[in-house]
Amino acid sequence: MKLQFLGDSKDSFKWDYHDALMTALDFEALEIVPMLTPDDAGSHGTSATSLYPAREEILGMCRDLRKSRSLRLVTGMPRRTGGGYSVGLHGPDRRFSRPHGGQYFQHLPDGPGVLVFADPDNGFEPHKSCSDRHLAYTEVEQILAQILDQSMLSVFHHFRRVRFGEDFAHIRRRLANRSTTAVYWHSVMFVAISRSERTIERVRSFNRDYAFCRPVRAIP
Repeated sequence: MKLQFLGDSKDSFKWDYHDALMTALDFEALEIVPMLTPDDAGSHGTSATSLYPAREEILGMCRDLRKSRSLRLVTGMPRRTGGGYSVGLHGPDRRFSRPHGGQYFQHLPDGPGVLVFADPDNGFEPHKSCSDRHLAYTEVEQILAQILDQSMLSVFHHFRRVRFGEDFAHIRRRLANRSTTAVYWHSVMFVAISRSERTIERVRSFNRDYAFCRPVRAIP
């Protein structure tokens, strides 16, 4: 991710969804893996915070994120929303780069009820190459190997000119037999992955409920 994205409408979706998911699953810890890359001169990150109809507590946090450009503010999200979980930042000041990307994902929390959220610029690796802007499928396996079956990984994935349903089917094939589900809005999809089908079924149920009150679509 880039710090220039902080506080935009995608951030509103990102944090509203994950805060609500943590509470619904009664998970203990949200571990954010930001995969930071340098800002650029692009126009990304300029959409209005309120374009996504998040809860006011989340919108307020996103407005503060936009002003401060400090990701550390997200660690206070449960205090704003009344959540009963903790938030950790995995390497918040480290830039993500290859070819040594695998070292970035070491030493993740391994307790029960952990949601690891990987936040690359673009999402899963494409067909031909894997840059600093992507999460490699080998890195997905590296993350899953460190967390318990009752825990899960969520991955930010940006639209790449293929309908999300079709793209998710491709991602699912690349993940082989892993249990997966997804939810998307506008140009952003969050893909949930776990070694446990029971855990993913709980996420599927939550996604269906979340879609009733937010302009998102769930993919079972």
